Amino acid sequence: MSLNKSFGYIPEVFKKLWFLDPDADTLYINDIAVRIRAGLLLIIPLYMGLTLYEAVYGSHWIVTGNAIRDTFTTDFDDHILYSVEAIRRTLDYSTQTMVLWFALFEMLSGMFVFTSRFSPTVLISSFLAKGHAPVWKPLTPKRFAWSIGASFISVCLIFFNPDVFAGWVNWVLAHDVLPTTRNYLPKWIPLVLVWVCLGFMWMETVLGFCVGCKVHSLLVKVGLLKEECEACNNLSWNS
Repeated sequence: MSLNKSFGYIPEVFKKLWFLDPDADTLYINDIAVRIRAGLLLIIPLYMGLTLYEAVYGSHWIVTGNAIRDTFTTDFDDHILYSVEAIRRTLDYSTQTMVLWFALFEMLSGMFVFTSRFSPTVLISSFLAKGHAPVWKPLTPKRFAWSIGASFISVCLIFFNPDVFAGWVNWVLAHDVLPTTRNYLPKWIPLVLVWVCLGFMWMETVLGFCVGCKVHSLLVKVGLLKEECEACNNLSWNS
């Protein structure tokens, strides 16, 4: 794609983004741009997965002394005992929290035409997709898929900020329902969810397979969802 042609796409990108027609009653988006955006956002669940793994399985102690000294004694299992100076590790998740808030914003902003204009990844992916033939797909199943992603992100936010969330819940209910001095969320829940999210986004990016869209299609078929969208109700399970 030439430089002049690339710059020529800019007005159209800002006007339509990845939508076929932003003013239409039934919205369609370019699946090529959606896959590019999933690839851009793939770094977030990967980063959070590594962070969670370190938080759950990493060492809880930091050696602060200059030397580790042999005590010349052993325990009952014949393990050699050493003397060290160490402190219990305190983890700061302010960076992870900001990353998660950004990811939550990205999941929610792509659901609507107006909010999509504030999403950096929607703008970037829409521009990058202009050099390829568009593949138009209905927005409704994507909204459902991104809602699943937003719920996963919300759980991780609670895991990293349990005291803040507990304070909100206790204030709303005017009763101490959740503890504010310990993490009440089981560690395996966010750890599993973040890797599931990583797998879903990898399939979207590399294989073009939207798991959330297929779940949406299944729920429509069994009658649990009543979306009046012919394209949504006839999604192919082979693509």
